[in-house]
Amino acid sequence: MSVAVFVKSGTCVCRSAILMLMSVRLISLPVLLLAPALSAAQQLVDTHLHYDAAYARAFPPGEVVDLLERNRISHALVTGIPPRQVRVLHEADPQRILPLLGVYRKPADRTDWYADAELPGRVERQLKSGPWRGIGELHIFAADRRSPVLRRLAELAVAHELPLLLHADPAVVDTLYETVPGVTLIWAHAGTYPYPDLLADYLERYPRLHVDLSVRDGRIAPEGELAPDWYRLLVEYPDRFLLGVDTFSLARWQDYDRVVAGIRQWLAQLPPEVLERLARGNAARLFEPLNSGH
Repeated sequence: MSVAVFVKSGTCVCRSAILMLMSVRLISLPVLLLAPALSAAQQLVDTHLHYDAAYARAFPPGEVVDLLERNRISHALVTGIPPRQVRVLHEADPQRILPLLGVYRKPADRTDWYADAELPGRVERQLKSGPWRGIGELHIFAADRRSPVLRRLAELAVAHELPLLLHADPAVVDTLYETVPGVTLIWAHAGTYPYPDLLADYLERYPRLHVDLSVRDGRIAPEGELAPDWYRLLVEYPDRFLLGVDTFSLARWQDYDRVVAGIRQWLAQLPPEVLERLARGNAARLFEPLNSGH
């Protein structure tokens, strides 16, 4: 390969590092075994955690804080059902926990929240108090993308200068940027079609779109080796990606250490400047200031 590759910010990535890492199958086993150790001390920001009442019984706030500390998670963006559950966790560690205002009062609300005409009013009242750093997670798909409730929540996010965490089809992203172009979106799980070419297209279209990579580790790094197409994507758009575990179940909380170790393994295969942005820098910019104790 004779073509230099550049990070979007203009920083040139070392050509030799790219040649080595783009050909991941040529990386020696000792290098792969060292990869987790290379980033073990790196602090991470986890931008996708759920702390529902059902999980709190098994993982009280103090245990969650200990778990995050053990895994060197400097900050965590956390939503929950019901929303007040997150405030309990935030009170246990206001410097580390970034509370995300969830809109579901019970798990079943995931399926029809977008038809609840009273929801925007409730959210607007809740935003007037509390240390909220974003809104979501919102689960919605193409057929319901023109929901007035969704649009109003996006408008509230813009008014309060907060990002919206969205679990959605590409068509929903398109519609939101057509109707509320100023909204900052975090696309959960790299979207419902997590293909690097599609994501690159959307990142080019929408400068205010960010991508959360939670639960996509198997695609990003099969058997722990960073896939070449994902490597290219992350190097080309280093300022647009966020890390997350997504504790969508009690079992996921119980598996937290293993999942974080897996993320660290593929993260360590990126150039240092890209690693730092994904690990912490992008979240620090998006949620500035990171420390949320107020």
